[in-house]
Amino acid sequence: MLPFQPLLHAAVFALTVLQALASNTFIAAVYEHAVILPDTADEPVSPDDALALMNSNMDVLEGAIKEAAQQGAHIIVTPEDGIYGWRFTRETIYPYLEDIPDPAVNWIPCTDPTRFAPAPVQERLSCMARNNSIYVVANIGDKKPCNSSDPSCPEDGRYQYNTDVVFDPEGKLVARYHKYNLFIPETQFNYPKEPEAITFETPFGKFGVFTCFDILFHEPAVVLVSELQVDTVLFPTAWMNVLPFLTAVEFHSAWAMGMGVNFLAANTHHTSVSMTGSGIYAPDGARAYYYNMKTEDGRLLVAELDSHPRLSATFPPAVNWSSYALSVERFSPNDNDFGGLVFHDWFTFTELAKPEGNRTVCQKDLCCHLSYKMAEKREDEVYVLGAFDGLHVVEGQYYLQICTLLKCKSTDPETCGQPVETAQTKFEMFSLSGTFGTNYVFPEVLYSGVQLAPGEFKVLRDGRLKSKHGTSKPLITATLFGRLYEKDLPHPLRTSPSRDSAVTQSP
Repeated sequence: MLPFQPLLHAAVFALTVLQALASNTFIAAVYEHAVILPDTADEPVSPDDALALMNSNMDVLEGAIKEAAQQGAHIIVTPEDGIYGWRFTRETIYPYLEDIPDPAVNWIPCTDPTRFAPAPVQERLSCMARNNSIYVVANIGDKKPCNSSDPSCPEDGRYQYNTDVVFDPEGKLVARYHKYNLFIPETQFNYPKEPEAITFETPFGKFGVFTCFDILFHEPAVVLVSELQVDTVLFPTAWMNVLPFLTAVEFHSAWAMGMGVNFLAANTHHTSVSMTGSGIYAPDGARAYYYNMKTEDGRLLVAELDSHPRLSATFPPAVNWSSYALSVERFSPNDNDFGGLVFHDWFTFTELAKPEGNRTVCQKDLCCHLSYKMAEKREDEVYVLGAFDGLHVVEGQYYLQICTLLKCKSTDPETCGQPVETAQTKFEMFSLSGTFGTNYVFPEVLYSGVQLAPGEFKVLRDGRLKSKHGTSKPLITATLFGRLYEKDLPHPLRTSPSRDSAVTQSP
């Protein structure tokens, strides 16, 4: 019977393609994985021990992939660092790395594992995709030898990259992406010499892929959407949540809405470092999401998405983010503006002292306008309108313009901007806008318990973020998070050339 096995796979693959072609939608899956970490990331282990750990994680991922396929999923995204963990040194990550070829080689590791150097991880991922007739997206490490003829070659004679791979339902390697914006602790990896804008075509749209910290920068994230017109972004991540603006579900859903794409975000799950928050997001809101700081359980999410969201009747209209804010005069002047830190950025705040009203607060070129009405003005909760226009410089450097309606941690104004997870105040309405100097603005609404508000707010063409019918739950924040990419500092690879670029700290 063995000779018929390739025919069986071909038939199943053809059926999958036909099913996808027959519909303008597809089924997406993401898996939030509670990664099994090595006993130590400070001391080198043998290749056999490294593979044993990776197989333990892939056992879990394989179960999730099988379940997703049984639920009809066409593609599944798994997390960054999901196969071996994190906190490695350059030396200790090495046993976990494989040489990942350019997808142009047209390779199915599952059926041809000896074509290149041994690659048991790629072989197993390929077989997971092939055996379940599903696209599989995973994050692993790539190694590439180099020598002194390359002036940028690290002293140990190799480049090491944080790498996303994609295998199609036949098990063929169809995409390889080297992470361009490394987070500060990722000294085990090198920057690729140039940013890679990686796309691939599927029967259900054009897909792009990037990793974690990349989402905050122009290259490759904005390039994939604005220039290469991808329909769906695949996003393996190991995201540490930072309230009030940068929790995973909050920011990733806002980015999907602001950029007008589907966004499949798979996070690692490790509550001791605030890692949780995965989701399947469409341009008009979350289709499914998961945020859980109370247990150490993984979670599979499955949801249906439009294959070509720009053609959908629900696709949001183009927004001029400063139109309304520039057309109105400042609301009542503030005699009691004050400053406060939000994730190390110095905001200008004004308190919402009354249960309803109109407020304006400004900083540099940004003026933020708010109209609001609380369902009840509580004595034990304080809300502010805040503005920030400047370069963020902690755990990365990037230029922001932010307008935010924000709950303070306590009634003490000095706590405004500190992380808050719960609230009691509901709003009958809010309308937030700002004089943004960018069209890259991401609308966030976060409810008590770090919950999203799908379908409960809208963005108007003139740049106003408005509640539709009041908030169904107490509000933590409603925020317009703007990025001025042209004011960013150069990528560290451009400013700090080194024989070992892996030791150059990233923004």
